[in-house]
Formats: sequence, C-alpha cells, structure tokens
Amino acid sequence: MNNTTGRKHLKDILKHLILEPEGFTPEHAASGLCSIMRGEASDAQMGGFLTALKLRGVDCEPAMIAALAQEMLSSALIPHIELDDKSREDFGVIADIVGTGGDGWNTFNVSTTSSLIAAAAGLTVTKHGSRAFSSNCGSADFLESLGCNLRVVLPSHVDKFVKEHHYCFIVASTFYPSMRHGMKMWGELGFSTILNILGPLVNPVAPNCAVIGVNSKALGPVMAEALQIMGRRNYAVVCGDENLDEISIAGDTHVWHIQESGEIRNYTINPRDFGVPAHPLSEAAGATLEENKATLHRLLSNELEGKDIAVRDFVLINTGFLLYVAGTASSMEEGASIARQTLESGKVKMLLENFAKATWAL
Repeated sequence: MNNTTGRKHLKDILKHLILEPEGFTPEHAASGLCSIMRGEASDAQMGGFLTALKLRGVDCEPAMIAALAQEMLSSALIPHIELDDKSREDFGVIADIVGTGGDGWNTFNVSTTSSLIAAAAGLTVTKHGSRAFSSNCGSADFLESLGCNLRVVLPSHVDKFVKEHHYCFIVASTFYPSMRHGMKMWGELGFSTILNILGPLVNPVAPNCAVIGVNSKALGPVMAEALQIMGRRNYAVVCGDENLDEISIAGDTHVWHIQESGEIRNYTINPRDFGVPAHPLSEAAGATLEENKATLHRLLSNELEGKDIAVRDFVLINTGFLLYVAGTASSMEEGASIARQTLESGKVKMLLENFAKATWAL
C-alpha cells in the first residue's frame, strides 16, 4: 500500500467519504492515511477525515482497519533483528503486550510492567507504546520516569537491546516519523479515533505473538479479524467484562485468540484460571505518575503494602497470559506462576536497571 503513484490528495478522499460513503473502500481509506503521512493535508482536512471515519463506523469494519494498519506499517522505520540463540526452545519468538487505552479505568501501568516481567522470564519482548493520550501516564512516560532514556532509542539499536536484555521499548513517534504531521491535531480532537485502534496493530517489529487489549467487547472480534487479515497468528485480543483493555482481575475477560491455523477461537477466562484470587478493580486503580512509580518500586522490591496485592495479582495474570500465548508456559496457571517467581527473584528489577543504563549509554 506504500506506492503513492496515482494516490489522491486527502481533500479528494474526504469528499468521496462524505458524498459517496457507500462506495468508500479500504483502499480509499488507506489512500487518505497515506496523504496525511506525506504531509500534504491541512489540520482541518485531517480532523475532518478522522471525524468522518468515526461517523462512518470504520472501527466496526475489519477490512478497513487492516488496510489502514498495513498502510501505516508501510511508513514505519523497520528495525532488523537477528535472534541467534537457536538453542532456546522459543527461538525466533518476539512478543508484545499492548492496549488501545481509552477504557476510562485509569488502572496501573499493567502492560508495561507485564512486558518487563515477561522479558525477565526469558521471553523476547519488543514493547510498542507512546506517551499518554487517554490515561494518567502512558507507557513511555512511565518508563522514562523510571530512568529510561527512550528518546534516543532508534531502529538501529533494537537488535542490540533484544540480544542483551530480551527487551526493547519502541516509542511510536520515533519509528513513525511520518505521523508527526497529525499528532497535534489528533491530541486536540477530544475523542478516540481510528488511530487509537491502529496503535496496537502496528508494532514495526511485527511480533509473532502478542496480547492486545481493547476497550470494548464489540471491538474484540473486529480487531481479531483485522489481525487475521493482516496474517497475524498466535495473537490474542482481550477485553475485560467491564470494557477494560486488560485481562480483568475483577472477573471475566473475553478472548479472541488467533490460532496458528488462522482460526479465531473465542473463550472466556477468569483470575481463577491463573490460580489467583479476584480483586475489585478499584483496588488496582492507577494514580499519578509518581504514585505508579512508587507502586512499581514496591512490587520489584517485594515490599508490598495494602492494595499492592491486587496490583501484583493484576500484573501476574496479564503476564501469565502473555507467556501462555507465546508458548513459554503450557497453561495460564503456569504462566502466572512463572511470572510470580520471576518478579520475586529480583530479575525484573535488574532488567529495568540494566535497560535504563543501556539507554543512557547510547
């Protein structure tokens, strides 16, 4: 989708979308996004396009989402990674855990913490994320507050981090410089757009397994089918029963799991599947950036207080499910057990410290 020959200007695409919506195709949508990434559209045109896509209900159409994601990926700076430890059972496996955000719950930074625990447990993780749009602190904000110099991590550095730490954080704005044209406008719109949905789909590493949280149960099967169209396998889309974009610690979570065969298997999971008790979601709420930092430090130092138990268990089930989807654990309960052992061993604290130091050494 990155061939710009014959591509129309966003003004023409927008006119088609408004005046002839029934004839608007995934190719038209991708053309519009391409025009934005080429930097040829005004803020008014970009805002109009995203608003019209929202009203058109594009976030309910898997083919539209897949076409837009593939167009966006075509503009990414793609890192080259060589995994040379062929003796490992999970050789070649690269994972991610990420959510759409926008669920309104402002929970603790679960996916970021889970990504660190999974990497410390031996799984190679390239965590794709950004700064805050819809939460108290985004994943990049969180890691930067913990001492990581993410602004200097470039595509050429990813291979080094993966080999030395089994971990790299990929800041979306660095790997998608063409999206700079729409960032200011996106932040000013005041509502979620198709770009919120695309974020979790466009990790430039294209991991071969991932857990992706969505903020609506209606979006779950749509996102799974979009991933299926994109050729992704061993990906699981999850949505807590409260329309939470994580695996819920409070009760049921709905899963749309894309198997190796490409079949989408729908099932429901619960904290008891991980051997972990349920907790009210209010006990796992996030707070300010400084408070979330303090909570993580207590988790990594095994100095838990009060509601930290709920946060810890929340993190364990999300990490455990990623390990299960990646094949590192044979069951969800084993995944949570590996996650807890890794967390309590001090390996996660060491990984974070070493990763942070390495970012400042670039």
